[in-house]
Amino acid sequence: MPHHASPRPRPRACDRPAVTMAVTADSLVTADFRPRERRRASRGRPPGPYRRLLSVPGARAFTAGNLVARLPQGMFSVSAVVMISGTRGSYALAGAVVASGLAVTTVVAPLLARLVDRHGQARVAVPATLITVLGALALVLCVRQGAPDWTLFAAQIATAATPNTGGMARARWNHLLRGDPAALHTANSFEQAADELCYMLGPVVAAFLCTAFFPEAGTLVAAALLMTGILLFTAQRATEPPARPGASAGKAPLRAPGIPPLLAVCLATGAVFGALEVVTIAFADARGHRAAAGAVLALQAGGSCVAGLLFGALKPAGPAASRLAWCVAAMTALMALPLLAAAGTGSLPLLAGALLLAGMATAPTMVTTMTLVQQRTPEGRLNEGMTLAVTGLLGGIACGSAAGGWTVEHVSPTAGYGIPVTAAAVALLLALAAAARSRTPRPSAPGSSAPAP
Repeated sequence: MPHHASPRPRPRACDRPAVTMAVTADSLVTADFRPRERRRASRGRPPGPYRRLLSVPGARAFTAGNLVARLPQGMFSVSAVVMISGTRGSYALAGAVVASGLAVTTVVAPLLARLVDRHGQARVAVPATLITVLGALALVLCVRQGAPDWTLFAAQIATAATPNTGGMARARWNHLLRGDPAALHTANSFEQAADELCYMLGPVVAAFLCTAFFPEAGTLVAAALLMTGILLFTAQRATEPPARPGASAGKAPLRAPGIPPLLAVCLATGAVFGALEVVTIAFADARGHRAAAGAVLALQAGGSCVAGLLFGALKPAGPAASRLAWCVAAMTALMALPLLAAAGTGSLPLLAGALLLAGMATAPTMVTTMTLVQQRTPEGRLNEGMTLAVTGLLGGIACGSAAGGWTVEHVSPTAGYGIPVTAAAVALLLALAAAARSRTPRPSAPGSSAPAP
């Protein structure tokens, strides 16, 4: 039998030289076979803060599900208004139905968040979302079948069971990034930018669906997205914070030191948002461009989204309470721009640019506020603490909307832009008082640690 030489082993990729040089006719050619990551590291370019954030194991999976679940929160109200006003011919009825759900949410949301802390996100969020979806479907059915008006209120109230998806995502980041304040600052900025993006896109998507297809399309799509997103989000059990069954026996977040002043700041900040929305719609309508009001408001949300991402890329400096005062001071100053634009020229494009700039101070304010809420909320009750902050914002939005609407109707749309400036100034006074109080040393009991700044 003839002897066959054994084949020469092929060189493995790891055996190849990292850099190969070859000589051509009159040139020396160099080829770099190192992976891109190694070449990037060799150039001294570490990954950015958001890339590092999303490289945390499990972060991309739960973030994707949370974004899908969060988009409908900007769709439900607009969809309900378009659906009810289009079939019943009454904006007053549509507004009252939406307001009833918002009012009940301010009561139900903190209780629901307390259950999330005690029993875990998956065990509470999924059944709560199912109740919300059933309420949305009931609202569609009642509108479609011409049911009495009171049934619309009953169905809308059921949607108050919507879980605070943004709060649950922040709780996961707090669990995963414990002990890394810089990374947690980036995570809070990312979540605030996601909030702004969803509240910017949600109304646009809802209005398109309701007008391009049929009035109920926005509500149906929002319900499907919410259920799908919550199922995807809660399926990521590896990143879920552990349940704390005994956490509710401790001090409530509402009684924790430093939390009530933060809720007051949230209330005043929410009034800024609520007044801006109503007054801008009235201002555009007075100039015959009501259809452009949504795009103008989207610019304000877009400015906040960009500012939130830029703010998250910076390293926080100084105590968070002092940073909050500076952020609110910037918001107060920038909120004067829409008032000057409206009173000076009355130009809608100029007003849009002023709102874009004014929105750049809102995200840093909210990011810093949520950071302080996380620091001061008692252990094991983080969802409840953050939901209280969101509830304060909702209450402020309702107050700002009412004040802005009254001013528009009894004075003028231009004068209405004085309401956001006033609300921001009130928030600044509250933030300064809270910062001064946090700098005042408080005697601590023996063996206890001082609260976080």
